[in-house]
Amino acid sequence: METSLMLQALRDPLGVPFFPVVFQGLSVLTFALHIFFVNLVVGGALVAAWCHFSKQPWRQKLSRTLAKVTTINLSIAIVLGVAPLLFVQVIYDPFWYTSNLLSAWWALAFLVALIVGALAMYVFYLKRKQHSEKFGTFGLISLACFLFAAVIIHLLSMQALQPEQWSAWYVRDLLIDTSGGGFNAFHLSRLLHFMAPALLNTGLFLMLYAWYFRPRPDLDKQDLAEIADLGLTLARIGVVANVMIGLWWLLEIPASLAFLTDPALMTAILLAILLVIVLFRAGHDPAGVAPRATALSLLTILVMSATRESLRMAYLRPFDYSIYDYPTAVDWGSTALFLATFLIGIGVVAYLLKIAFLAGRGEFMAESKSATEPS
Repeated sequence: METSLMLQALRDPLGVPFFPVVFQGLSVLTFALHIFFVNLVVGGALVAAWCHFSKQPWRQKLSRTLAKVTTINLSIAIVLGVAPLLFVQVIYDPFWYTSNLLSAWWALAFLVALIVGALAMYVFYLKRKQHSEKFGTFGLISLACFLFAAVIIHLLSMQALQPEQWSAWYVRDLLIDTSGGGFNAFHLSRLLHFMAPALLNTGLFLMLYAWYFRPRPDLDKQDLAEIADLGLTLARIGVVANVMIGLWWLLEIPASLAFLTDPALMTAILLAILLVIVLFRAGHDPAGVAPRATALSLLTILVMSATRESLRMAYLRPFDYSIYDYPTAVDWGSTALFLATFLIGIGVVAYLLKIAFLAGRGEFMAESKSATEPS
């Protein structure tokens, strides 16, 4: 009861500007997109660094490509990461802010790790662009920084789910710990469950790369086939590893939460099984299978994001905390502005993606030329 009262007292007295369920839905959606690009960053950095030390020409070329793409994916991951973080701060503010105060130095270290990792990846990319064989260690430094940042976010997230432990973490041996250096919660299975898909989704990205550039007559078909085969191998390793780690993680979740019967979890498991079947039947044409396998992976990530939210609510239910009870003061003006800019942004991004897709295949100039020619 004391914990429940504390959580209620820590809520923003002004409430939230719109219905909490909307923030929750947007949090699930944006987190799914964010974690997908995080997977591409971690996996891309790993494969780029690994291929850098290879003597095969096609792997050297792939290293240069992935070094460039990873810098782009990192920017997208950071931008997309802001949205779910803001939504969590709105409807789960007592948990997120308290966790950050308990581990303030770790929260700051996250920013340092992200900055150093990004700079190291840019150095690696620029040197790879110059075909330099030096500075390969910068790729490894970047990967290490990204993994360290993942550990910190995992720490902050797990601490937020254990409010009954906050007092014990804050007061140690009858002394108040205001250092902000606490490292109080770490679950390896949960961390790996979010990191293992990096191999899966990077493998799917390589398969998509081969599928996307296959119509281009100026690219080596053998190189594309090698990239697709490498992608399929990584995707298979990643999906099997994730299934095994997922089972490990499920066994560590307290039985009192009754999470194994959650509908979202059941759906995610079925999608994961379907993805395993698709990948292990794709040996004849990895590139051709890439679009539907990637779509299935994205759908699985979205459902797993919903599963993650369901588990968070289960963790907090014993403390009588529900986001649906959050005080609400609807602000229609700011909400309408947000939704309008959101929808317009989707349209603009969709158009840019279409242009980029056609341009990469060399189809945009041909389409533009045919449109301007007199009939």
